[in-house]
Amino acid sequence: MKLKTFFFAVAMMLVFASTNSYASGDYHVEHKSAVVLAMFGTTVEPALQSLLNIRTKIEKKFSNTEVRVAFTSNIIRKKWQHRAEDPGYIKAHPEIPKDILHVKTLLATIADLQNDGYDNIVIQPTHISMGEEFLDLHTYVNALMNMGTFKKPKYKPFQKVALGRPAMGTYGMNFPYVEDIATLAEAMAPDAKFAAKEKAGIVYMGHGNDYFPGGAYLEFAAEMRKTYPDVVTTIGTVEGYPGVEDVMESLRLYGVKKVVLKPFMVVAGDHAMNDMASDEEDSWKTILEKNGFEVVIVTTGLGENDDFAKIYANHAVDAAKEAGIELK
Repeated sequence: MKLKTFFFAVAMMLVFASTNSYASGDYHVEHKSAVVLAMFGTTVEPALQSLLNIRTKIEKKFSNTEVRVAFTSNIIRKKWQHRAEDPGYIKAHPEIPKDILHVKTLLATIADLQNDGYDNIVIQPTHISMGEEFLDLHTYVNALMNMGTFKKPKYKPFQKVALGRPAMGTYGMNFPYVEDIATLAEAMAPDAKFAAKEKAGIVYMGHGNDYFPGGAYLEFAAEMRKTYPDVVTTIGTVEGYPGVEDVMESLRLYGVKKVVLKPFMVVAGDHAMNDMASDEEDSWKTILEKNGFEVVIVTTGLGENDDFAKIYANHAVDAAKEAGIELK
């Protein structure tokens, strides 16, 4: 009887030891990867096609990876949140995806992923150039990667967080921006073909920024002229340099009288409809026509161009590989 009691006590001690070891944290940590598309966003329903096309290309590239969308514009997010609470709007627009109606900030989207067990995150912005919004994302990545734990590194909220490049690239040694600009120019082949058919030059209207130089835009225009020598390509921006006056000066130097005017933006949203293509006195269309240029308007965002959309998917691949994140 005493022997049976002894073995029972030993067995209970082993069970307790095993349970205590598991509770102490000796368990397998599963690392899960996801991609977050950081988009400025748009409130113009038809313009959403550009953003959704980019998401589709990312999802096809990583068919077994979670892909989510975040809008960085506070105003745009609030507009969608208001629409999501309007039954009439939802009934009238069944084509709007639920995740757009309930779109969140970048940090909120990442927090949701972390709550769902994802600790390897690739943030792929859909910016054209390296401006203030892209640099803001850099600070987010640094902050997320610096989040640690007191006890063990494996309990960190995030194992790895990586940031992809804008369409025109960024600074750094690993991915020369000149190669990104050349790739971007190759993706614009349909624009060059259309302009050649119209026997016109191309005027791209970008967004720009008052705080960052516009040299990358000018370099892109030069690359376009080099890649498509039969079509004169010029570019200007709504904010900062170069402006529409600089565009017209270039057109006069090249002797161009007719132009295809198109937004150099991911979506053809408010800027394209109003600042570029409207009949208002200060729109680019009106200014160009008053200065003697014949204008052909194209109101489609770059995101509707499949080859352009694939650029972001490829940049996400580069970011993941550099950070050691596996995307499937």
